Amino acid sequence: MCILLGALARPAYALDPILMFLLSAAQEIAVAAARRNAAAAPPLPVPLPSTAYAGTTVEPERLRRLVDECFIYLSEAQRQEIFDSLHVVLMDPRNAAVRASTIDYFVARAVAVREAQQRLSNLNETERERLVAEFRSAVAAMPPDEAEKIAGLLRQHMLPVPHELNAQFLAAISGR
Repeated sequence: MCILLGALARPAYALDPILMFLLSAAQEIAVAAARRNAAAAPPLPVPLPSTAYAGTTVEPERLRRLVDECFIYLSEAQRQEIFDSLHVVLMDPRNAAVRASTIDYFVARAVAVREAQQRLSNLNETERERLVAEFRSAVAAMPPDEAEKIAGLLRQHMLPVPHELNAQFLAAISGR
């Protein structure tokens, strides 16, 4: 509309002064209306920056929840350490080509750990005793330094076994 009024106003020097005044007033009204509309228009929504790891749809918070859900046998500090290490790897631009596969691999392993812990928690007494006996036999066949490494992991509760079974495994190593 401003363009049309402007086009009509250009040759206005040849028009009647009243018509020139009307065209000028119309042009000012049109410009003022355009400014009001621009000012009154709601701002366009700003898209939120993606918090997902570049090249994936996975957000850090989702991985953090997965770590907390799958590694419940670890302390909060240990779970934070796992997440922090994974996050550093995923944020490294040099790992861009393997970022998605790294996430897939981690998710598969985390879920496997959770399922193993759940299965171990659901063992009945007979099954648990059989498992401890098998563990005792396996440890007896190990070199002492390997058995001590496993004992250290059990003492720190680093293996995905329920606390009661962890204690039984430690007793089996001690009785070696």
